[in-house]
Amino acid sequence: MRFDVLTLFPELFPPFLAAGVTRRAFDSGQVLVRLWNPREHAQGNYRRVDDRPFGGGPGMVMLAQPLAACVAAVKADRDDGAPVVLFSPVGHRLDHAAVAGWSASAGAILVCGRYEGIDQRFIDSHVDAQLSLGDFVLSGGEIAAMALLDAVARLQPGVLNEAGSHEADSFNPAIDGLLDCPHYTRPEEWAGRKVPAELLSGHHAQIERWRRERRLEATARLRPDLLAAARGAGRLDARDEAYLACLGPGSPAGL
Repeated sequence: MRFDVLTLFPELFPPFLAAGVTRRAFDSGQVLVRLWNPREHAQGNYRRVDDRPFGGGPGMVMLAQPLAACVAAVKADRDDGAPVVLFSPVGHRLDHAAVAGWSASAGAILVCGRYEGIDQRFIDSHVDAQLSLGDFVLSGGEIAAMALLDAVARLQPGVLNEAGSHEADSFNPAIDGLLDCPHYTRPEEWAGRKVPAELLSGHHAQIERWRRERRLEATARLRPDLLAAARGAGRLDARDEAYLACLGPGSPAGL
């Protein structure tokens, strides 16, 4: 797949693409990333990419023309009808289902906004989808673009050390959509805290049940909405419901 990133700060991306386990996806070409600077498509001697907003107010607004010209150049280079995605606070919140969808796609053209925003006329005429990381504002879309690229890259075959290791991640509806369980490693006792005995038992069924109950407990306490969704989708069995019922009001799970 291929992602073309429109950014005024392309220098932010090379260190990210060369670090961590996900670099395997970028090095191998499983996820191809190309960087485009709208400033190179701006008009005039100063190659301006922003101006003051009509109606007054603080900040600057990115001009429609350089972005449109840059998108046109990308589309001519790709020639595959890739969707144009803008990272924006008004966009749909990025979640596991969306990441899984993008990881199975041919990619997209990612637009990283800056300043106070982007001329709405560009958005209306060129943007196919808007995505958000959450209810907060960043100084630009580059971090959001990196988040999407990282999440997509780690789902590609062979990127993680162990095949299928991402399948038990939090939010994965292919399992149950619940939060992940706690994890422990050596030593068996650290700072007076011991690893739960179940994980040391060598009894695989007991270990898996312990992990399941911790997932249920954490989700009930921290994200009851995910628990309700799992219940509605039929992903909880009678044993799960019995465990949740035993937690009761005032329990550590907060039910």
